[in-house]
Amino acid sequence: MATKIYVHQTSAPLEPAARHTVTPRSSASDWGLLLIRLAFGLLMAGHGAQKLFGLFGGKGLTATGQGFAALGYHPGKVYALVGGLSEFLGGLGLAVGLLTPLAAAALIGVMINAMVTVTGSHGLWETRGGVEYSVCIAVVALAVALMGPGRLAVDRIFRWGVGGWAAGAFALSLGGIAAAVVLSL
Repeated sequence: MATKIYVHQTSAPLEPAARHTVTPRSSASDWGLLLIRLAFGLLMAGHGAQKLFGLFGGKGLTATGQGFAALGYHPGKVYALVGGLSEFLGGLGLAVGLLTPLAAAALIGVMINAMVTVTGSHGLWETRGGVEYSVCIAVVALAVALMGPGRLAVDRIFRWGVGGWAAGAFALSLGGIAAAVVLSL
């Protein structure tokens, strides 16, 4: 006894846009990415607020500037301002998903500077503040740029809001170039 298989064929193939229509509902990965962006971004913004405004137990711009000067950044207050703004605005940008590749670049640049001037000499796992923390921050920022901020972000309406190789390359390149410029000065 033979089994017959019937295949239904439509008169015309579906257009590519019709085959890939996605409902506007958010998924668990959208919410997971939002959670990462909010936690990471707001913590980084808080870290910048410590430098800029003395919030959350921070020393404020003048004392932070003195610390930067002791590390060889002159004038220290200017570099403290640049570092604090990079962390503050970069963190807020990632948190809300606004200008995500640029926000990631700001954090990557600051972390490269931190690795070169502060944590790099302590090694990877040094208990006095090794480089692992700075590496993690830079990698998370780069990963968000590569993945894109997700559907629950301001950037979803812009071309760069989908992430991808170009957004990741932009974030890494700009962060690296900015770090190199700061380190060379």
